[in-house]
This record gives sequence, structure tokens and C-alpha cells, in this order.
Amino acid sequence: MAFTLFAGASQLNHETIIILDFGSQYTQLIARRVREQGVYCEIHPYHFSAEAIAAKQPKGVILSGGPSSVTDEDAPRVAADFYDAVGVPILGICYGMQLVAHDLGGTIAPASRREYGHAQVKVLSGSTALFNELPFELDVWMSHGDHVTQLPKGFSQTATTGEVVTAIENPERGIYCVQFHPEVSHTPLGKEILRNFLFHICNLKGDWTPASFITEEVERIRNIVGPDDHVVCGLSGGVDSTVAAALVHEAIGERQHCVFVNNGLLRYREFEDTLAAYRDTMHLNVTGVDASQDFYGVLADVVDPELKRKAIGAKFIDVFDAEAKRIGDVKWLVQGTLYPDVIESVSVRGASVTIKTHHNVGGLPEKMNLKLIEPLRELFKDEVRLIGRDLGIPEMILERHPFPGPGLGVRILGDITPEKVELLQKADKIFIDELHNFGIYNDVWQAFAVLLPIQSVGVMGDFRTYEKTVALRAVTSTDGMTADWARLPHDFLAAVSSRITSEVRGINRVVYDISSKPPSTIEWE
Repeated sequence: MAFTLFAGASQLNHETIIILDFGSQYTQLIARRVREQGVYCEIHPYHFSAEAIAAKQPKGVILSGGPSSVTDEDAPRVAADFYDAVGVPILGICYGMQLVAHDLGGTIAPASRREYGHAQVKVLSGSTALFNELPFELDVWMSHGDHVTQLPKGFSQTATTGEVVTAIENPERGIYCVQFHPEVSHTPLGKEILRNFLFHICNLKGDWTPASFITEEVERIRNIVGPDDHVVCGLSGGVDSTVAAALVHEAIGERQHCVFVNNGLLRYREFEDTLAAYRDTMHLNVTGVDASQDFYGVLADVVDPELKRKAIGAKFIDVFDAEAKRIGDVKWLVQGTLYPDVIESVSVRGASVTIKTHHNVGGLPEKMNLKLIEPLRELFKDEVRLIGRDLGIPEMILERHPFPGPGLGVRILGDITPEKVELLQKADKIFIDELHNFGIYNDVWQAFAVLLPIQSVGVMGDFRTYEKTVALRAVTSTDGMTADWARLPHDFLAAVSSRITSEVRGINRVVYDISSKPPSTIEWE
């Protein structure tokens, strides 16, 4: 059965920028940089029509980069009348610049030498609004194989790197383009370039703030739920579901019934400590359900990671369904879906291919016939944390590293047993405790221990041991889409290894994972 979706606050309340995605790995970063300026923005696939854009009443449009060549037959394009139909300023970035030049009569050719990495741009005019009050020489980040060899009619070149056309513009048509990526940190003054587009060219004021979001969203939830309906919220202990629950609690109070399930795969004392924070600090109407033995039962002898995930998800639905029926008279389900979840579910190439479909408790709405409330579905993780801070959510939840939905079930390689979970919980706690003790917990995006299906020979005192191996994983990242292994101090790693092998009976070897994403993933399963 189809379900009704109540999303977050409408962008029509705010000045809006539309970003058209042509497949760049940096598209989300463009949106984050725009949001940092207090400007609301949305990402849509490149084939989002001019009519659909106009319906959202944006103040400007940004064309992202992308991996294609505009000379390819199947290259992603906009409609022929796009540039005149949108009626607002346009900023083309990398592929976006080449697309503009190609579509409006310029010439694109393969570069004799692909530009990738650092470059120095020379600004040719002090009168261009895009480079207003910026130096005439800028360090930038390039990533392109084609370049503009002939400008479209009416355009002028405003920047160059040697013989390469690096920026063009047509102020009369409100079109500005750069070949480099202003959104990345490797372009130090990129933020100022984006600010010039937003505030000097699109004439925005910047009215997108966490405080305004909270006020509007609370009122919207009250209106949509009404004075009598009851809402159920599945809490995971993580940032997203907690902030979503806090927003709904602000709106309707005790009519929100939160359920926090212990699946036996949480971190050390996470169920007890987080449940206490929900009740005593946040004053949520929450029920704690210890279903760990039920989860261990369905996971018995399951080794394949995908089968683990499915078994955990199915059992969670059963437990949650039973609790919702016990509560009774529930019409709405709260989920902590974020904006990256939404846009990852929409293929850049169209409706035929989907990267992944996100519902935080997969299948639940269809099975239970509940209407969805997703108050965070327009936000990025960093914005959620800002809003959570304004809502008074405890730092122990707000600054916690990301944790996978299946929990330790995908951090224990091989079959799951309560004994293995206990081993991993103890080792993981030591790792996290020492990150705090050394003052480096917030320097990494995510850190955790993995229990390997490996035993090795060791020696403790005068005795031979044959025990398990644990791998430590710590990465640095901005959004988890790419990640690098964290260069943790050797004395820190020595301290962690010593504590684990000394204090956790059953583990006699500790290794450190130095794999980046890609080619590896952050989690092992």
C-alpha cells in the first residue's frame, strides 16, 4: 500500500538556489558551501526541467561538474531553451562551463594535457562581479580533460591559466562560468567566489539558519499532525533519529511515542546510557525494548554480510511493529532521513537507475500503513548537528561517530554470538576511551574496532595463547562519501593495543587498518 510522506519545511519560505547535478563527486560539496552562506539550496538531476525549476522560484542556478565530455553523443545536457527559460543568474562549474560554451555556440576540444590538481589562475579584469574584491592571482583546483577553445558570442574571458580559458561570463544574460572547482578546500578563495555569485550577482540576503528552521519545522509538524494524532519514532541512539525526535517532541510532546530497541549489537552500555539520556535529559516519551536474544536467534550461523543485514532489518520490523500495536492509535512514523539519503535515491541519469533507496526502517511504512514524518530530509549532517545543539541534545549523542544500522553485526566478520559481541564491545570501548583520553576523538570522522575470524598464537606470561584478532579502523572525512585512514600517533596505538590485549581476555593481537575509501569502504561489511 502506498504511504503518505510529510517532508521538511518548504524551500518556498526561503531564498533558494537550484543545483543541477551532472555527476560530479563534488556536487554535495557545492550544496554544503552554499548552505554555509545561509542560503537554502536543492540538488536535482541535470534533466530537471526549466519549468520545474521555475516552480521552485529560485534566485539562481548552479551547473555542477561531471565526468563526461560535452562532445560525447550521450553527454548529459539541458534543454535547448534552458538558458533563456530559467530567468535567473547561472553559474557553470567545470563541466557546467563547458556545457554552457558548447550549447551557446562556443567550441570545446580535448586538452593537450589534462589539468588535474593545483593551478594558479590569473584574473583578467577587476570589473567582473564573480571575482569582486579578490586578488588578480588565485590558487585553484582543476579537474578537466576538455577546455574551451572558442567563446560563445557575447561572452568575454575573465580568467586564464596560461593558454587555458579558465572563466567566462555574459553579464547581460546573467551567465558566469569557471573551469576550476570553487567548492573544494583546495581552492582557498572559492568560498568568496561563491559568495560573490550568491550575494552580488543573485542579490541574496542569506536567510537559511538552524534557528529559523526549528521554528518553522515545529509549527509545520503541529499543523500536519493536528491536535489529536499520535506519532511513533524508532530511535537508534544516533544523531539523526535523535534530532528528528527532538523536533517532533517540541511540536507535540507526549503524543510522540519513541521506541529504542536493544538488538544486542550496540556499543558497550549504549542501550542503558542512551536510554537514560532520552528520559532524564531530553524528557522524551520513550520505551526501551531489550530484544537482544531475539536478534541473536535470527543471526545464528549467518555469515554473509547481506544476509545479516536482512535478518537484522526484518527482526527490527517485527519488534517495532509489536511495540506500535501495543501503543495503539498511531498514524505517523518519524524517520531521521537526511538530504544525502534523498538525493542518493535519485539517479543523475534518470529514473531507470537508483544508487540506493533509503527508508531508515526499510519496509515499515508499507507494512504498518503509517504516514511518514521526515523533518530532516532537507538537511546535511553538519546542519543536523547545529540544529541538535540548538535543541539542547546532549553532546554524548550529538558528537558521537556514525554507527551502522546493523551495528556490531557488520563489525564481527563471520557468525554472530553473544560472546563475540561482548569481546568486540570491550575492545571498541577501550579504543574510543583512549581517543578521548588523548584528546583526538573529534579529529577523526569515525573510529571503531572489528573482530576478525582469525586466531593467532601469542604468549602471556609463560603461557601460549591461541586467541582472536581485532582490527582498529579510524578515518578522516567530511561526509563519509570518501575517506582517508587517520594517521593516529604511534604512542596512542601502542596504548590501545596494550590495553586491549591486557584487559580483554580472548584477544591477543591488534592490527590497524590503513585502507582509504575508495578502494575500500569505511565499514568492513
